[in-house]
Amino acid sequence: MSKPTIVIVPGWRDSGPGHWQSLWAERMQGAVRVVQDDWVTPSRAAWVATLEKLVLDSPGPVIVAAHSLGCIATTHLSEAAAARIQGALLVAPADPERRAVLNDFAPVPFAPLPYRSILVASSNDPFCPVRLAGAYARAWGSEFVRMQNAGHINIESGHGDWPLGLALLQSLTDEPTTLMAGRKNPEPLATL
Repeated sequence: MSKPTIVIVPGWRDSGPGHWQSLWAERMQGAVRVVQDDWVTPSRAAWVATLEKLVLDSPGPVIVAAHSLGCIATTHLSEAAAARIQGALLVAPADPERRAVLNDFAPVPFAPLPYRSILVASSNDPFCPVRLAGAYARAWGSEFVRMQNAGHINIESGHGDWPLGLALLQSLTDEPTTLMAGRKNPEPLATL
């Protein structure tokens, strides 16, 4: 079986320099990053089509590393694309009903995902209440990692090099993922 392709799926407005997704895309051999035509006014049809094409064009199985609205786009994939996914790390999912610009992604699917998934949420995410993130995890059949006071788990909340995220991603693959040697600030353990 071929080594899975890591597909990095940014959220609304993309993940800028220094964000863990950007660092992984730069440093992780063989990783591919979704590039949307419009990061500011997202269309569910366009975003899902772009992600589906990338997943279906991958040579083998796929591991998704999604953030924010990227998590929601991932849950809207067709059965054919979802069948290619070996696992997904879904970090700080968005609540598309909280912001008008994201409404096109509502309603969020509340059905089990056909692959292993880990959902990471923060107790104080300004864009998705942790209770809603927990409801997503239950509906999707995801393992739930609840971080304390981690904001939106992005660069603004201090999550550049994010060793916990890398460890969670690695748990979805059969092989070690070497990426960020010399980490400076190890994260506190999350509660499972």
